[in-house]
Amino acid sequence: MNYLSEKHKTLSESQQSGLMKWFGQLPMDKKAVAIGLSLTVGISSAAMAWQGTSSDRIYFCIKTPLKTLTCSDKNGRPFRMTPFYWSQWKSDGMPRQVVRDPAMGVNGLVKATNPYKPFWGFGGFLGFALAGWMLRHCQSEEKQRAVFEDIAQKRDAAKAEMAARSELLESYRDVAIAEVQLQADLDLIANDRTVDIQKAEIYAHTEIEVTQMEATDALFEAQTAGMTEEQKADYIKQLREMKTPYLQGSQTLQGTIDPNDKVTGADNQAIASQDNKTAWVQNLVKQTALIWGNQGGGKSWLARYVIQLKKRAGYRVIVLDPDSNRSEWRGVESYHSWDEIEQQIRNYLKELESRLKTFNDSSMSEEQWRQKLWASGKALSLICEEATTYGDFIKDAELLEKFGKLALTKSRKQEMPLTVVAHNNTQTCLFGIKGLHNLVSKMLQVECLAEVDSVTLQPSSTGKAKVKLDSSNEWLDVNLPKMTAKISDFSDALPAESNPNPPIDKATLERIYELELNLGNKGDNTQIDQNKLSLMAQKLYEYLTRTERIEADVREFKGNFKVQGERFTVEQIKGWMYEIVGAGLADWIAEGVIKLNQI
Repeated sequence: MNYLSEKHKTLSESQQSGLMKWFGQLPMDKKAVAIGLSLTVGISSAAMAWQGTSSDRIYFCIKTPLKTLTCSDKNGRPFRMTPFYWSQWKSDGMPRQVVRDPAMGVNGLVKATNPYKPFWGFGGFLGFALAGWMLRHCQSEEKQRAVFEDIAQKRDAAKAEMAARSELLESYRDVAIAEVQLQADLDLIANDRTVDIQKAEIYAHTEIEVTQMEATDALFEAQTAGMTEEQKADYIKQLREMKTPYLQGSQTLQGTIDPNDKVTGADNQAIASQDNKTAWVQNLVKQTALIWGNQGGGKSWLARYVIQLKKRAGYRVIVLDPDSNRSEWRGVESYHSWDEIEQQIRNYLKELESRLKTFNDSSMSEEQWRQKLWASGKALSLICEEATTYGDFIKDAELLEKFGKLALTKSRKQEMPLTVVAHNNTQTCLFGIKGLHNLVSKMLQVECLAEVDSVTLQPSSTGKAKVKLDSSNEWLDVNLPKMTAKISDFSDALPAESNPNPPIDKATLERIYELELNLGNKGDNTQIDQNKLSLMAQKLYEYLTRTERIEADVREFKGNFKVQGERFTVEQIKGWMYEIVGAGLADWIAEGVIKLNQI
């Protein structure tokens, strides 16, 4: 027998007799011999016990009234008993009619023919019992052996499966290593090509600047032709010191030579350059949007950057972040416990429903209503960080469903845009509420892209993102704003109207140079030539100027712009916007957004 441990063996042997231990150690053939001997002894003893009588018998008869002897019963069985019971009956008073049978033995006494019959019977029982026990023992050992064989087979099968899996994992590992190496080679080639392209762009830009400088020098020479060197010097000095209505405050032309552009009394960021590659972020300021991506992709940093822009635009910003505290959100309202977050969601819904009812009962146009909200300081933006977990901790599913549906469909026109930060763009990004997937798929989305460092295996941002505009299925590749540190203090993000000197972009500065130095003939091109526009483009331009729009977003005014009761698609309106930009009456500042030139 196999034992699980030495303790198991000791305990099992302590409960066995010497005979059991001896029999268990015998080989199978000797066990069969022992069983056969036991059966032989049992059968022989039983046969011996079956024969003869084990005690003496006294046969007797009964005298009848007719003086005859009756020596058996009705079934023909003789009357008999042992000497012990005969003597006891006699002492108790035996009837005189009972006499011994003279025909049997000596005066009715017949001696026992098998006095050892009980011992033979016991021997038969013992032989059969011992043979049965040995057979049961062999049967138990056979069952245990079968169990061990089954375990061994399963163990061998498990070993074979583990070996196969190890080989498969090794092959997967080799494939993964090959893919990583291939990707690294491709990235290296792509980086080399990017460097080559950047070099070519730098060379081309340098050539253009050199050509422009040569053209400027040629024009200046033409303007100062016939002047002496002293007259030229006086003319240049006059131009540099001359103040102009096109410059701000005490700014002179000499100041514009310095790229930092010093402006008396203005903030040092008044003329901060604007990176056109990140101008798309402005779409996130006034629209309901979803920012999502894997860990390390930069979605939280982008959300903080957008919050800063929202504060500068004049929004009251409320942040719901269950995974941080107020020290991470200095300068804005922030709530972090689930009770506070749930209450703020209720307050947001209550305010949104109140605005909807007031607007529906009023006679104001949408543009007038939104201007009134801004004028009364009611522009509000809600930021939901880690929105994927809301459904796990806020048990009021009806509240979350109502919040999701109203916020995605009604918030923008009520100047209450919602920004959701989540790990994915499935229905779980909006609290796991069923039925919101179609709304999510149509909203403005930004997917922040992450990469995993092949050495540290830590995710980090690529600086890239993909943007899907509202009601569009096309994803566009964009650059994320460059930040050196996470923004946690928003107290310096003042509203736009508090900045007395708004930023001047590169195009405006170039325009100032042209006006001041009278280089080229661009100044003559600012005259509005609506003859270049088609009839519908003229109608659109008149509508935009009549409604005093500076920046025109096709998604905002599409529903209000109509000609003789006819409305138009976004693509039709974009075509006319291209005509307006081509005529020099406006400039593109984002996808579907133009800025009208001020005349």
